[in-house]
Amino acid sequence: MFYALYEQLAAINLFEWAGLVSGLLCVWLLIKQNIWTWPIGLVYSLVSLAVFMQTKLYSEFVLHIYYAGMNAYGWYYWSRSDPQDASLELPVARTDRLTGAVLFVTVAICVPLLAEFMQQFTDTDMAYADSTITILSFAAMWMTARKLIENWYIWLLVDIIATGVYIIKGIELYALLYCIYIGMALAGLVAWRASLLSRQQLQVETGPDSNHGDEKPVRVPL
Repeated sequence: MFYALYEQLAAINLFEWAGLVSGLLCVWLLIKQNIWTWPIGLVYSLVSLAVFMQTKLYSEFVLHIYYAGMNAYGWYYWSRSDPQDASLELPVARTDRLTGAVLFVTVAICVPLLAEFMQQFTDTDMAYADSTITILSFAAMWMTARKLIENWYIWLLVDIIATGVYIIKGIELYALLYCIYIGMALAGLVAWRASLLSRQQLQVETGPDSNHGDEKPVRVPL
């Protein structure tokens, strides 16, 4: 039995192993709000391109090109905070109603459009599931870079769907990775919520006119 398990693990693509390790590490760092999540995430995005091309999940291939760009953007956006100065640290925030509505409508429109495109112009056999993962991930990744706490709810949904898809497609390590992501998304939600509530409590205690690091940093919208 153990030899059979060893043979199965040994046969797994090297890119899948690299994706597993870098994927777990970047999410763990994200939960910790550590800026190193972004360069590690960039590595994960690049190795994943090979995996999804081999398994004909083309919209997820496109997604990971986007991931690469968003990891670079998140790295830049978070780097403008100063870990030595709490007043300049990028805080966890909530998504406002307008942004949430725009994201919802965009996702609702883009999922069927992408699925139809994939059915017409590629040989994909899981167009709607693949497209749902892709479009939801587009939204979640942008929210993550902006440190919006609701990103964890979107990632949780993505992880559940993706786990099933990867099991069906036979990408065992990625199925395992996204199964673990489900637990990590819940852990991230708890950790970020605690950070958000702690900051809100600090604002209440110190008052809006205080200069003790509780003021929201001034940033140029990008």
